[in-house]
Amino acid sequence: MSSGQQARAQAAAITPGQQSADTEAAPTDRVLALFGGHRLSPAQRRIAQYLVDHLTEAAFLSITELAERVGVSQPSVTRFASSLGFSGFPALREALQPIALSAVAHSPDTREEIRRNELQAAVDAEIENLESLRRLLADPNQILDVGRELARSTPLTILGLRISVSLAEYFAYAARRIHPDVRLVTRGGSVAYDALLQSREAGGTWVLAFAMPRHANETLAAMRAARRTGLRVALITDLTLGPMVDEADVTLTAATGSRLVFDSYAAPGVLSAAVLQAMADADPGRTQVRLEGYEQAAEQHDFFIED
Repeated sequence: MSSGQQARAQAAAITPGQQSADTEAAPTDRVLALFGGHRLSPAQRRIAQYLVDHLTEAAFLSITELAERVGVSQPSVTRFASSLGFSGFPALREALQPIALSAVAHSPDTREEIRRNELQAAVDAEIENLESLRRLLADPNQILDVGRELARSTPLTILGLRISVSLAEYFAYAARRIHPDVRLVTRGGSVAYDALLQSREAGGTWVLAFAMPRHANETLAAMRAARRTGLRVALITDLTLGPMVDEADVTLTAATGSRLVFDSYAAPGVLSAAVLQAMADADPGRTQVRLEGYEQAAEQHDFFIED
């Protein structure tokens, strides 16, 4: 099969029994179907978003014109097409053109409606991620075991580099309310190694690492450094396989939302809160004392606006 034939087959996603259903599919849905199931970088998602927002025009642009409109390089456009399974940008454009013509002829969608549908699709994808997490938590034993081990580790080290910093900071902020010594590591290299070594020498036994896409080599290096110091590693990630999972003593997996330019973390956020709950329940006496002490300090120093 030629690349053009492959492109048409992928764009339409038609089997003989699906012909009528695909014919009825909205042009926006047909374009989004090209991107589904592919891990795209933020730059590639910008290209995808431009194609969605400007379908009737973008489907007939040259690679040079498209790169200029999006603000990326021509090789970036080529890599984007290849990441979707096409032989190159011409094959992707060939797949987009009949969809664009269909949009001109039949679709009443405005650009605002297309954007709204894309945002709704992103929310729908996150709902599916949360449903998957809900099924995982039907058996809470692994979460409870991890929470118990993290609660016992004093100090407890939380590792999050690059895009994973936000989740690590959230977890560390909350964990400090219920744990006496939480250490946050958000810089890689020798700085991370020093912090991990000091944590182990102070009596720590565990590090909780966050690894969200795009997965950083620095995170893998820090996990390996933690293992060398004698720390055990719990990992919260979207991965089920790979070198990071291999380095972890225990892995908790939650999918990220990838329909927007930057990933969203509804499921990893809920998973993190579940681990915090398990830590709190592992030592209820200490949890109660620390939470009461924090509330007294918050009232004394007027931390919060009263509702």
